[in-house]
Amino acid sequence: MANKPTSNSEMTNELRAGALFAGIGGFCVGFREAGIPTEWAVELDSAAVNTYEANIGKGKIVRHGDVPASIIDVSVAGDRLGQVDVLHAGFPCQSFSVAGERKGFNDPRGQLFYQIIRLIKEFGESRPSVLLLENSPNLKIGDGGSWFMELSSQLKKSGYWFRESNAIELDSYDYTYTPQKRKRLFMIAFATNRFKNGKISISPTPHADEKDLSKYIDFDGEIADDSYYLDEDNKYFQMITEKVDDRRSIYQLRKYLVRDKGVNVCPTLTANMGLGGHNVPFIFDKKGLRKLTEFECLKMQGFPFDYFFPSDVSRPKRYQQVGNSVVPPLINIIANSIKEKIESERI
Repeated sequence: MANKPTSNSEMTNELRAGALFAGIGGFCVGFREAGIPTEWAVELDSAAVNTYEANIGKGKIVRHGDVPASIIDVSVAGDRLGQVDVLHAGFPCQSFSVAGERKGFNDPRGQLFYQIIRLIKEFGESRPSVLLLENSPNLKIGDGGSWFMELSSQLKKSGYWFRESNAIELDSYDYTYTPQKRKRLFMIAFATNRFKNGKISISPTPHADEKDLSKYIDFDGEIADDSYYLDEDNKYFQMITEKVDDRRSIYQLRKYLVRDKGVNVCPTLTANMGLGGHNVPFIFDKKGLRKLTEFECLKMQGFPFDYFFPSDVSRPKRYQQVGNSVVPPLINIIANSIKEKIESERI
């Protein structure tokens, strides 16, 4: 019988993670807090790389130039991707989301999932012990369930235990201190050469403490930059003002609709919220009606309060980076469960 592969982390007793589609490091922060640091990360957007490196550190990111073509240029051997215990990836969700065109794996962005499979196979027997994938909850039920069946089939063919119970839908509002309503699908697979089964228990305790938007937003103050504020003669100012029930709520502008999730609730922060009149969150402060700043959004996404954006990252890019990210405290809950299974059951 062939000997099992021995990872560098097993020799040092420290677990390590690798990241695909790393963004600004939401997964990496969550795993770091669970004691699993990032060995390497793949991110091809230069602005996201700038934010990642400013907060997590240089030397971990793998990318190909300032304007790379695609993740297809990345390879295990060519980029010296070392063996890791966990590989996490929040691959693009636009192809699977209810809000998108729902083309699934027929969309070029949806097909990027297969690059994860390709890289896993390049590792061979040294493939990551655990995979953690994240996407829209609609991936599980979209196209009559065929998308999920395809994803499951590919993971199993790549040497992983995976079944429907390994796909868990969680809302950050329910299980973390963050006030944002953000429901996502987390898919966890375990290498068949390292585990006897793929069972995992992710049963987080509901976060009972009352949410408090005032921890993130100064409703009684004001900010100096007038560009965040709407003039009273702006059509969106009129639309939002007509819908106001409570001036300590967040109002989300969605094209020609104004949505209010209620006091102390933040709606899902999206990647296009900094690009104009769609999905933009607004609040009233002492000075008037304004957009949430990108820094407030970053905090409500659950990033540490000392996380920041480099000065050379534009404001639209900052909003986009937040909307494309995951909620680190929720990732931390999953990371701790994965760590427990590795330490107690890995062969």
